[in-house]
Amino acid sequence: MKKIYFSILLLFASVMSYAQADSTQVENAIAQAPAEIVTKAKADSAYINNDFASAVYLYENILANQGESADIYYNLGNSYYKMDNIAKAIVNYEKALMLNPGNGDIRFNLELAQSKTVDKVTPMSEVFLVTWMKDLTNTMSEKGWAKMGIITFILMLLMLALYFFSKKIALKKVGFISAVCLLFVCIVANIFASAQKDKAQSHETAIIMAPSITVKSTPNEGGTDLFILHEGRKVYIKDNTMREWKEIELEDGNAGWVPASAIEII
Repeated sequence: MKKIYFSILLLFASVMSYAQADSTQVENAIAQAPAEIVTKAKADSAYINNDFASAVYLYENILANQGESADIYYNLGNSYYKMDNIAKAIVNYEKALMLNPGNGDIRFNLELAQSKTVDKVTPMSEVFLVTWMKDLTNTMSEKGWAKMGIITFILMLLMLALYFFSKKIALKKVGFISAVCLLFVCIVANIFASAQKDKAQSHETAIIMAPSITVKSTPNEGGTDLFILHEGRKVYIKDNTMREWKEIELEDGNAGWVPASAIEII
């Protein structure tokens, strides 16, 4: 009888051991199974179907896990715009424009969103040449100008080869003049690429995210009230050294301090 009980206990222990091992294998399989990959197509589908909340979640997921993209920031901005979250829409349009400054659609939608903000600021006048240089720099991104610099440098080398090795005077002149022009373009392209890189890395602009905020004369609540700004207003960071407060400046030259929690730095 004891042998029978002992055999039953052994059988029960074996079954339990197998069940536990099988359960462990299932858990390991689930843990090792790849998570569902969020794709731009799924996010676009949610946007097309007017499910803007899901589109925002999916686009944010793509940016967090797959890196930055002008297209994703642009579509995310559109989703926030459709949800009437103008401040968030402007933030993402600005980020998209920073990665692709020559895109007309991004710039148009940004200006459309900015037209819905409360604060209207008249920029200080500047020399025409400065404005023209800024506009020219913004026709392409850092990568675009860098590619142009590389291409023009290679072409310059080819023109120098034509100048040095050609036996015809006319070809030598063409090679020399072309090389000088290409060298100039190469230098300008590299300067513009550097300017765009510095602009992207400086994080010197921000958007007011609070419905309204009073700008103070000093970095504390006891400071004198200077003026009020509303959500969606773009500002420039003058002093980013403090953690709780940031000194900001508007395009018209007015400046003051705001809580860091009231803005989102681009």
